[in-house]
Amino acid sequence: MTRGNQRDLARAKAQKKQADANKGKRADGLSVEQRKARDAEIVKQKQMAKEAEKAAGGGTGGGGKK
Repeated sequence: MTRGNQRDLARAKAQKKQADANKGKRADGLSVEQRKARDAEIVKQKQMAKEAEKAAGGGTGGGGKK
């Protein structure tokens, strides 16, 4: 073996490169359509909760100037 540690260094570099490439991927395992449907449902629930709070009189209004 005349290569020394080049093989080990190349292997470590390749593993680091592969880890960096996978860093931005999502781990939820959902397709784009499933993710859109899930996100739309979450937004819908938040809107309903905000409307219910507003109807109950608990909303602060937040936008008006005095």
